[in-house]
Amino acid sequence: MSAALRDAVFTRSVRKMGAVAVFFCRMLAQCGPALARPRLIVYQIYNAGARSLVIIMLSGLFVGMVLALQGFDLLQRFGSEEALGTAAAIALLKELSPVITALLFAGRAGTSLTSEIGLMRATDQLTAMKMMAVDPLRYVAAPRFLGGVVAMPFLAAVFSIIGLFGAQLVGVKLMGVDRGAFWSQMQSNVGLKDVMEGVVKSVVFGLACSLIAVYEGYHAEPTAAGVGLATTRTVVASSVLILLLDYVLTACFI
Repeated sequence: MSAALRDAVFTRSVRKMGAVAVFFCRMLAQCGPALARPRLIVYQIYNAGARSLVIIMLSGLFVGMVLALQGFDLLQRFGSEEALGTAAAIALLKELSPVITALLFAGRAGTSLTSEIGLMRATDQLTAMKMMAVDPLRYVAAPRFLGGVVAMPFLAAVFSIIGLFGAQLVGVKLMGVDRGAFWSQMQSNVGLKDVMEGVVKSVVFGLACSLIAVYEGYHAEPTAAGVGLATTRTVVASSVLILLLDYVLTACFI
């Protein structure tokens, strides 16, 4: 890659990050007024959260079952099968639940937000709102952003609960781990810090995914192809940013 091309890519990246930061600040300024219309917020929480419950619960169940199988195989080599509950809980709470939930959220709710706002832009609905002195950031972008941020921690919590049920189902029923040891060791060794790490990650991931989805939809090209490209960018950018933020937050909690 030539120096000129590198400079062009770097400049474009910096401009994009600056544009996202400016959009984020403008939208935050409208989040307070948007709270005056709670019905919009509640509907967006339902749209982003409740409609994602099925895929979150199914994924959590199978991830917990696979985690129990792999964890039992590993712990059995050291004679520590009773620690399966602790291992499953820590892995789910601190890592798997927030990360996988965020990836699924980006693929289901994030793309829905982007395509919905992009379609409103392509059909000039956002322009019409501006002509009527109605701020689209307040009535379109901010409620969807807040709905995604609020829904993400609850979805991660559901993922953790269903994942622990799946791990207990396989570990106790299939592998023969003592039920009392499974839950007692989990309660003894899993602390508030482990829970808070998962909560903080889910909130940060919710902020990142919702911001990218709303930004890409709001700035999509007003064509069918432009909306499709914006949806693709939402998934790719959200997935990469989730993994990057996961490393940064994990390093901060160590």
